[in-house]
Amino acid sequence: MSVLITNTRFTKYLQMVKFSHTIFSMPFAITGYFLAINATGSSFDLRLLLLVVLAVLFARNTAMAFNRITDYKIDALNPRTAQREIPAGKITLQKASIFVVINSIFFIATAWFINPLCFYLSPLALLTVMGYSYTKRFTSLAHLVLGMGLGLSPLGAWLAVTGYFALEPILLSFAVLFWVAGFDIIYALQDEKFDKEQGLNSIPAFLGTDKALMISSLLHLLSASLLILFSYRALPTFSYTGTFIFIALLIWQHLVVHRNGLAKVDLAFFTLNGIASLFFGLFAVIGLLI
Repeated sequence: MSVLITNTRFTKYLQMVKFSHTIFSMPFAITGYFLAINATGSSFDLRLLLLVVLAVLFARNTAMAFNRITDYKIDALNPRTAQREIPAGKITLQKASIFVVINSIFFIATAWFINPLCFYLSPLALLTVMGYSYTKRFTSLAHLVLGMGLGLSPLGAWLAVTGYFALEPILLSFAVLFWVAGFDIIYALQDEKFDKEQGLNSIPAFLGTDKALMISSLLHLLSASLLILFSYRALPTFSYTGTFIFIALLIWQHLVVHRNGLAKVDLAFFTLNGIASLFFGLFAVIGLLI
């Protein structure tokens, strides 16, 4: 019985941070790692790869839980989010705060075990991913800040191996930034009316549905362009297949939304983007290894 209770509590925390959505950023972080060892001729280091994976998990847990804490009053007012763990009383503010502190400490400790540069940059990374939670209170560009947080994953993985900055991982990071911002705008369409009523900022609330979809399309066009440039500069020909699949799924998600409206937003937001990330990462890593 005690094991079942523990598992149930653990599941609540996984649900709070939407653990399944880790699929968005993790393939890009792993790509950044293998890109770095390929570019530098370094040997594969399982310990370092595990540290990179843990860093992504701890940073994301911190960001998501902090977002749930800062937004719990807003979530309670929104019918779509009222059943989230904190407003629904499944997890208390105190326990959620402890969860944030623990994951923050683990993230910084993990960065310390990676290398000095990652350790020194770890507070800045946390500030970026946690700062997103406040941005929709004063700017419609919150989607780009969210994208910046996820875009740090491939660059961080590169730095974990090399300890220095380079153009290729920066290109990949910006491609991720604009990709995430674009699909977050689509997701935010669900709350357009609510955000306007509550004085919250988002592209849909500011510009309306049609113009928001146009902005999302432009961001995804920019993301696709950067991804093509990155692939040309850094990946072998074999890996281009993953890039083309990724871009095709970007186009598909916009077709889904244009044809079905918000009825298929979960398909456009989670399913297609998750598959796109996996395929890109899979072909990129295999190409870098062969």
